[in-house]
Amino acid sequence: MRVNQLAREIGVTADTVRFYTRIGYLKPAKNPSNGYKVYSPTDRRLLRFILSARQLGFSVEDIGRILHTADQGHSPCPLVRELIQQRLTENEKQFQDSSRLRRRMMDAIDAWSRKPDREPTGDMICHLIEEFSDDGLPS
Repeated sequence: MRVNQLAREIGVTADTVRFYTRIGYLKPAKNPSNGYKVYSPTDRRLLRFILSARQLGFSVEDIGRILHTADQGHSPCPLVRELIQQRLTENEKQFQDSSRLRRRMMDAIDAWSRKPDREPTGDMICHLIEEFSDDGLPS
């Protein structure tokens, strides 16, 4: 099947298929009569695997490592467990950072609701932001 057929069947864009082909994760054959790339059922299975891994938070590089390990005939499962733990740790940090930002935003909304609007001056652009201290508390 050609790139557009594979993309439509899997539910992604043709650019997605081309991307994974360009980086070498998909390896379609070339039709000798017209030069078009022809994707096999193995490519379809591989693309589904890649998309599933991406939905679990694995990076493109992670997936490359997993595929390389499998291509070497070794079980990628220990690597997958290690990588998912790393991704979870990263995700947890991002979640905590996002939670702190959310709290700062809520504090700003609360504090700013009681402050008047002011015109900019040569020394100030927006007093709401400029008076909000680095520790997230109004100054």
